[in-house]
Amino acid sequence: MRVTICAWMVVVALGFAASDAIAQKADVADDEIERVQEAAEVINEIMATPDKGIPRDLLSNAYCVAIVPSMKEGAFIVGAKYGKGVMTCRGENRTGWTGPSTIKVEGGSVGFQIGGSATDVVMLVMNKEGAEKLMKSEFTLGGEAKVAAGPVGRSAKADTDAKMDAQILSYSRAKGVFAGVALDGATLRSDDTDNERLYGRKVTHEAILTGKVKAPASTRILEDTLNKYSATEQQ
Repeated sequence: MRVTICAWMVVVALGFAASDAIAQKADVADDEIERVQEAAEVINEIMATPDKGIPRDLLSNAYCVAIVPSMKEGAFIVGAKYGKGVMTCRGENRTGWTGPSTIKVEGGSVGFQIGGSATDVVMLVMNKEGAEKLMKSEFTLGGEAKVAAGPVGRSAKADTDAKMDAQILSYSRAKGVFAGVALDGATLRSDDTDNERLYGRKVTHEAILTGKVKAPASTRILEDTLNKYSATEQQ
């Protein structure tokens, strides 16, 4: 009888342990889904005021977009600089957008300090060469890829004539102030561990951004948001 009770207690303990492990895994996945949702919210808020947002023609012609929501005070300005975000690229025939790949951004500096308790950073990759560099698991902004402060407003034609050689256009927003910023020296790398949690299996940064991996339904909000503000027909 004592053996039976002990065996039952072991089974119950294992059951609780398994349930706890599943709950922890779900919590982590929820964190990554929330990051995608926050990225979509950043785009929605920025594009809600066309005269002060990212020009739609730029977003429509971008090869990839990286969004790092809510960087903490001091990030990209002084001291330690660190942020987590997501990245997505144009789908096949440059239509739609791929599933998001989670990323980390470390180091670097912002040329236009706008302060605030949290800073959103958005980067547009504007040509094929920049997109190809983006497929690497790690690269340096301003080193391996030339970065310029992106123009703001309804039309980017006049402002981008002088930035035609920039592979990446970057923006920052804090305290409601949105502006193009010079973002140099930061290292952008894929977050493979978080990608595994988000997709439920090991996947590569490149496979996600080339559309070889189907995006989870829970991340569809980012693609829908980008489609809302950018043309999806073949460029």
